[in-house]
Amino acid sequence: MYKINKSTNSIEKLKESSFSDLSFNERDHLQEWIAKNPESLGEELLIIQKEYSGFYNTNERLDLLALDKESNLVVIENKLDDSGKDVVGQAIKYAAYCSRNTTEEIIKIYQEYLDSNNNGEDARESIQKFVQSEDEDELFLGQNEERIIIVANKYRPEVTSTVLWLLKQGHKIKCFKATPIRFEEHAFLNIE
Repeated sequence: MYKINKSTNSIEKLKESSFSDLSFNERDHLQEWIAKNPESLGEELLIIQKEYSGFYNTNERLDLLALDKESNLVVIENKLDDSGKDVVGQAIKYAAYCSRNTTEEIIKIYQEYLDSNNNGEDARESIQKFVQSEDEDELFLGQNEERIIIVANKYRPEVTSTVLWLLKQGHKIKCFKATPIRFEEHAFLNIE
């Protein structure tokens, strides 16, 4: 990424940084930025829960749970400067856990999220509006294959090879590179 200098008609390369160098952490920063701006992941997503831990017989929690415009559940797993080598397995496990949720359970998960933010919205109505479904009897959520999105600054080869293999097998998984950039006293985030 470059800064354009109009007066000299030139560009200046901006310095890529790391989240840790800028004192950003996963939960308070990266996760919140994505939750507030899910379109930063290249599509319209409705975040329906953060730090979701409602899985049967486990205390594990996924970072963000969303719905896409086709009513599919989307598991979003965030890592900061390094993806780690096990993030794909972790995300697959969360997608498997989520695959058991019915439409009513998904609505309940979202209502709990809305209530925790003192939003006052009705989850069912909000979801119907988002997926553009006018008949509440025809609202079917999470009926297709769950999708996975992984966000990190750098990806290990164990992750990229596994993701490429999963894509080849027809699974719906995406990786986004989140790069913090420092310029003077400002910080920017590039997601690609």
